Amino acid sequence: MKRITLLCCFTFIMLTLFSACSSKDVSEIKLAEVTRSVFYTPQYVAIENGYFEEEGLEVDLQTTWGGDKTMTALLSDNADIALVGSETSIYVYAQDASDIVINFAQLTQTDGTFLVSKSDKPNFTWEDTKDSIFLGQRKGGMPQMVGEFVLKKHNIDPHDDLELIQNIDFANIPGAFVSGDAEYVQLFEPTASMFEKEGKGHVIASFGEESDFLPYTVFMTKESYLVENEDIVKSFTKAIYKAQQWVQETDSEEIAKVVQPYFEDTELDILASSIERYKQQDSFAETPLLSEESWNHLQTIMEEAGELPKQAPYDELVNTDIANEVTED
Repeated sequence: MKRITLLCCFTFIMLTLFSACSSKDVSEIKLAEVTRSVFYTPQYVAIENGYFEEEGLEVDLQTTWGGDKTMTALLSDNADIALVGSETSIYVYAQDASDIVINFAQLTQTDGTFLVSKSDKPNFTWEDTKDSIFLGQRKGGMPQMVGEFVLKKHNIDPHDDLELIQNIDFANIPGAFVSGDAEYVQLFEPTASMFEKEGKGHVIASFGEESDFLPYTVFMTKESYLVENEDIVKSFTKAIYKAQQWVQETDSEEIAKVVQPYFEDTELDILASSIERYKQQDSFAETPLLSEESWNHLQTIMEEAGELPKQAPYDELVNTDIANEVTED
């Protein structure tokens, strides 16, 4: 009886110590994503495949629905890390913030929108958009800035050569296109593929292919958080890099099965075709490293759209040390 009692006590002590060590080793991260999107597939892969868990991280993912709200969550400490467009960090920098926002890991490296028309246009040229009604994205956001950049690239003035609509909320754009008079619209996946399948529109061009590489969606955090939690940010970046490599090496149908819990209302075939479309145009960054060339290209696009408040130096707003260390391990 005495031996049984001692054994029970020993077991209890070991379980208590193991539990204490486990909880001590796990770091919790509040992660805010600007929207829920197939475009962010590698992030969901990192969660579902257990890559964050392997790095000793417990990620609490929240969708904050908008760049302004996402940045507010980050600056007010309601989020530790944010997944949002790099332009938001520039807006904060331009306000002479005492605690600037640092971009440390790139997730997507192209624009994620596609040009969708109501009628099929097998011989489409960008000239066809002249004198049309064009339903664009929200003014000041990267999709709209890229949209204007691409139109100008093809010698089309987005404010004089067509009727550009910019006052529709992001969530209402698909419905406004179906019920309205616009011939063209900028849509993300999987909406673009769903419209094709349902006969509501035709994908005729890619803004991602037309605008080249840029840091479209990036993981960022406050400088103070990075200084105080560099090891956590490094572990986070390792998990993202694992997911990026897995996405590059894996069939789109298999990827779709992994991330489907995040898109329960989207059929698996649509999810797979959307992921494949992004893979084909290299939208998913292969590594977390954000290049200076793409950073400068981002600012060029913002400047041409009249939305660049001030030049933001690459070496001040981008941390490359962590991404370099992670990819070299």
